[in-house]
Amino acid sequence: MALEALLETTKSFLPDWPGWALDVLLIMTACLLVTMVLTHFYTPDDEKTEDAMNSSSTAKAASARATLHKEFDSFRRKYIAVYLVIMLADWMQGTHMYTLYLSYNVNVSALFLTGFLSGACFAPILGSFVDKFGRKNSCIIYCVLEIIINTLEHSQDFGVLLVGRVLGGVSTNLLFSAFESWMATEHRKRGFPEEWMSRTYSEASIGNGAMAILAGIVSQLLEDQFGHIGPFQGAIALTFLALLLVLPWEENYGEKQDDADHSLSHQFVEGWKTTLSNSHIWRIGMTQALSEGAMYTFVFMWVPTMLSMNPPGGLPTGCVFSAMMMAITIGGMVYPPLQSFFSNNLVSKEKAPELCASFVYFLAAVSMAVPALCLSKGTSVRGTFELVIVSFLVVECCVGLFMPVAGTLRSKYVPDALQGAILNIFRLPLNVVVVSGTYATDVLEAPIVFKLVSGCFLAASLLQGTFLLETKPVVDSKKKD
Repeated sequence: MALEALLETTKSFLPDWPGWALDVLLIMTACLLVTMVLTHFYTPDDEKTEDAMNSSSTAKAASARATLHKEFDSFRRKYIAVYLVIMLADWMQGTHMYTLYLSYNVNVSALFLTGFLSGACFAPILGSFVDKFGRKNSCIIYCVLEIIINTLEHSQDFGVLLVGRVLGGVSTNLLFSAFESWMATEHRKRGFPEEWMSRTYSEASIGNGAMAILAGIVSQLLEDQFGHIGPFQGAIALTFLALLLVLPWEENYGEKQDDADHSLSHQFVEGWKTTLSNSHIWRIGMTQALSEGAMYTFVFMWVPTMLSMNPPGGLPTGCVFSAMMMAITIGGMVYPPLQSFFSNNLVSKEKAPELCASFVYFLAAVSMAVPALCLSKGTSVRGTFELVIVSFLVVECCVGLFMPVAGTLRSKYVPDALQGAILNIFRLPLNVVVVSGTYATDVLEAPIVFKLVSGCFLAASLLQGTFLLETKPVVDSKKKD
């Protein structure tokens, strides 16, 4: 009774949204707070081992280790600060792009499809550009492109918007290759231990979810003040801030600058040759394409699916979106202890990321099988709506989990010298899956689409599981340049 009274009192301070939506939001808020407390007091065993090493080593060695840790914390904060700013700007655009184009009365589908096709066309060559001309320079180009793109969004001319979407395909490839490539190479260049990199990926995933929640609020305030274009004006300011934060970064490249041949064509050929000849790399790429392609298809599906179920009181998309982003944040927080559990109880430390990834993809597959089964039986069955909501929250938690684990695996298997090239090659099959999934949402019934999404996650889980069958040790990617 006391708990119910507390919930009712809390709801009285919140907007007049449907009761079920407020319940979901409050439950996820409570789960997030509990997860924050538990993960704060839980120390993974690798960190305990590190503390033990410091205490048992000589004073000089312990001092050197402590200094290195301080340098790493400074480096991590510098990278995370830029990452959070650009992701906040990106989320602010994504949450309002559809409504902006709708207000312009233009062909929205054509614009979105142009962006995906542009990304697919430029992906194979952009990575080589990133490695050849520098990761920091590529990050700067991304910021400049985003400022230009968001400026073009002010125009209602379809041709101008189309140019913006073409440039958007280029900038998206840079977003998901240049920044990560810079971080991974710089991490190793400064001599930080490999296992510390997963902490950066985990914090990035947690921050990504937090920025998505913040973006929904900030975007709404800007839209209320300046109209549909408001969030894009805010994105311009944020991207300019990111540009200023990137400028002090040190530059790093793919191939060493004294190599006999480090031309753009050489980077391009070597990227493709390495990807196709190394089964570890192409399997990582296909796993990423299947899992992220399934994720993007789900993004297109969740709103129309929930609307089709006629939720009592309507669907407050902002409220549900915030709850889902909390699930992503929870996933990012749970990753370090989950991987530590696997490494201490089930597999070796070296195989823990592979097992963790396979488990997460399998869990996502199961969660997406739930709406496939529920919707095929009809939405009038009692409890269907609640089951679908829970399955949506579970798959978003899986997204928060596989962001850091996928990054850890990419840094493990993809060579530093070709990281930009290979990460963009990965985006080629990803864009194919996304375009296919987008098309499927228009022509197939919802239960069938969710079955396909579940199948993609299951295929990713099985493909990732093949790494666990290998006994031959993998040569570290940082040595393969």
